[in-house]
Amino acid sequence: MNNFKNKIIWITGSSSGIGEATAYVLAKEGAKLILTALEAELLENVKTTALQLGAAAVEILPFDLSCLDKLNDLAHNALAKFGRIDILYNNAGISQRGNTIDTSMEGIRKIMDINYFAPVILTKALLPKMVAQGGGQLVVTTSIAGRFGFPLRCAYSSSKHALYGFFETVQAEYFNQNIRVTVVCPGRVQTNISFYALEKDGSQYGKMDKGQAGGVTAEYAAKKIVNAIRKEKREVLIGKKEILMVYIKRFFPNLAAKIVRKIENV
Repeated sequence: MNNFKNKIIWITGSSSGIGEATAYVLAKEGAKLILTALEAELLENVKTTALQLGAAAVEILPFDLSCLDKLNDLAHNALAKFGRIDILYNNAGISQRGNTIDTSMEGIRKIMDINYFAPVILTKALLPKMVAQGGGQLVVTTSIAGRFGFPLRCAYSSSKHALYGFFETVQAEYFNQNIRVTVVCPGRVQTNISFYALEKDGSQYGKMDKGQAGGVTAEYAAKKIVNAIRKEKREVLIGKKEILMVYIKRFFPNLAAKIVRKIENV
């Protein structure tokens, strides 16, 4: 089981929500953290708190992950902070609220860029280094919407499905080279992801869904995530009764399809 003391862990999407809460749990265990998100000021606040909680060191790398052509440079800068990275947690993401016909291709591309292509590029940049150093761990936040199609989430669900395909392939290819992959699959978590979700025209949704407001806390999710990373679990499901849909889809796919058709946006 992993001891996180002095482990170098890079977390994207760490200015709020699951990423921030996970940073704090790891800080209490003495990890060295690299924090990335769009908002530099918020990252500074997270850094201050993480150091107070016991992090061995904290560096911040503010960045817009939709700038795909600069992500290799970002990975190089992250590596330069401590000379290696033991765990990469691809957590950053953006959601969606819009039906398939009306959702713009621009919005679909933006969601795919941030949710899928950015983690792929960062992983490909770091993976050779991890192999050369004798191993490492890749962690990625997907969603239960990555296990089955979900109304008003055509791009979001697609991006999360794609993450499963990519990271399960990486696990199969590099397991014998001591590369471990942990897929984090949340249901409803009380974060601001719905607030920043894109509507069909690309505008900001601007509110928290009722269902999400009743979800588990980010702090609860973070503890489950860190425990899964420690145990090198292949996948961890996080949520309340909505997680049952994963099992219904697996064993009763026709029933799952009927249930999904009745799901409301909230």
